[in-house]
Amino acid sequence: MRDGIEVARRGTAAVALVTETFWLQGDAVAASAGMPDIPRLRLPHPVAGSGQEAMARVAAELASRIVAVLRGDAAPDNESVPA
Repeated sequence: MRDGIEVARRGTAAVALVTETFWLQGDAVAASAGMPDIPRLRLPHPVAGSGQEAMARVAAELASRIVAVLRGDAAPDNESVPA
């Protein structure tokens, strides 16, 4: 969250990547940083430490969504109904 917020503050389009386990904490961090609407995408948990194959699979699944959100062609997960 904090990296995405810092990138956005510098004027660069950003999408924060947040795992399911930390989704609610991401909401709190975004609100406390004054950027409650920063675009976020939900990742499975865990990603780190899950192995190269699992990380590659997550990256392949999310890459096009990240680009679509950055272009404004898709809504980020923080604008969708929570699961």
